[in-house]
Amino acid sequence: MRTIIIFIYLFFFFLIGLPYMGIEFLLGKINKKASDLRQLRYVQLAFKIILAIGGIQVTVKGEEKIPDDTAVLYVGNHRGIFDIVISYSRCKNLTGYISKDNIAHIPLLNNWMLRLHCLFLNRDDIRAGLKTILEGIDQMKNGISMAIYPEGTRSRGDDIKEMLPFHEGSMKLATKSGCPIVPMAITETRDIFEDHLPWIHPKKVTLIYGDPIYPETLDNETKKKLGSYCRDQIIKMLEVEGF
Repeated sequence: MRTIIIFIYLFFFFLIGLPYMGIEFLLGKINKKASDLRQLRYVQLAFKIILAIGGIQVTVKGEEKIPDDTAVLYVGNHRGIFDIVISYSRCKNLTGYISKDNIAHIPLLNNWMLRLHCLFLNRDDIRAGLKTILEGIDQMKNGISMAIYPEGTRSRGDDIKEMLPFHEGSMKLATKSGCPIVPMAITETRDIFEDHLPWIHPKKVTLIYGDPIYPETLDNETKKKLGSYCRDQIIKMLEVEGF
């Protein structure tokens, strides 16, 4: 029943969202940043309603650690599609997520993602992938945070600490923009949807933000393996919380 209600809600969200996007397109010509922030809050409200309908209770820890004076690169482990719903609903400022390029072909969803500074990454085409990373770096230099799941896909191991290797290339978003990395650790999201396809199940989830990582303060050897370093930090965060 929860799943059906959520899909009905999404239908009306996109239906109402069409004229709303048109209005914000016009208002964006007057003040783009204000328009972008309103659209961010609109989508965040939608995500929070989805979580409420789904019976998903989120405990958030360490949110006060996120810097307020700069764009950041959010880096997290990836267990399920609800990682995005949960973490995006918490973003304080404009934030674009980097997604697989096949999502770019889904009508309406792709329009919303583009409006919210999301980028689509083709992992099979090195040149296209590099172009996407460069676009992300530019956005971060202009004050827009980015978020990426460097495993490249959802981790399916039973142990939450069994993560796939983090792609080192994604760390260029931070090193080339000069912005800090905020590690995110999330739990139990696979049990919301992926373990019960096609149904959504209520679940208690924990989202943990770690201490910001400033790449320029790290030694050269750690910088070369920054993805592995971030992965290790997320594992430690989960261990400290008893997962």
